Amino acid sequence: MLKLINLTKKFGNFLAVNNINIEINAGDFFGFLGQNGAGKTTTIKMITGLYAPTEGKVLINGLDILKDPIEAKKLIGYIPDQPFLYEKLTGREFLYFSGGLYQLEKNLLKNKIDETIDELKINQWVDKRTEEYSQGMRQRIAIASALLHDPKLIVVDEPMVGLDPQSALVVKNVLKRKASEGVAIFMSTHSLNIAEEICTIIGIIKDGVMIFEDKKEVIEHIRGTDHQNLESLFLELTK
Repeated sequence: MLKLINLTKKFGNFLAVNNINIEINAGDFFGFLGQNGAGKTTTIKMITGLYAPTEGKVLINGLDILKDPIEAKKLIGYIPDQPFLYEKLTGREFLYFSGGLYQLEKNLLKNKIDETIDELKINQWVDKRTEEYSQGMRQRIAIASALLHDPKLIVVDEPMVGLDPQSALVVKNVLKRKASEGVAIFMSTHSLNIAEEICTIIGIIKDGVMIFEDKKEVIEHIRGTDHQNLESLFLELTK
């Protein structure tokens, strides 16, 4: 579903992402870990077509996101770490706007919005203007808007930012369910406990280079050795 081939990004003389190769299949939940400035957000912006790679390719279900951007982006649900909302719209109006961008038929869109509002438990405030929202409320509206068109790939940058524990649980359950339904998920996070809990594959990037990638079973196998958990492994590899 997602394939990164020799993916590289330079800003002048600065090499932000260096020759990354990753392949994620339907149903995989990939946790993308790294310190601040490691290259996570730059990688995500190339995956979603916001940045053009200096070298290499991003393929979404076989579609090159540079050569076929519209069709490729129809397959992606993108949840940024700082969601942008139109503040004079209510949450529901923003969802209608978002669904319209994907040209969803009106009755289908209404049903999808109702379903998503219920799933993310946002019905109590979805009809308030988004200018009144907390960070966590904005984040859940952004997540809802990314799910309306049933994406085949969900790309998430720090999904739990600003969420209280109850809201975080709702979001985790939604993402886990999507993965169980065959959606590929690429999630960048600093929350190692969340990555260890819900991801099926872990990748670690340092200074733009992938230094670790393996299935969670390998992490589980590490338990009982010198590295007792994912946090210990991460700290050892990135020190």
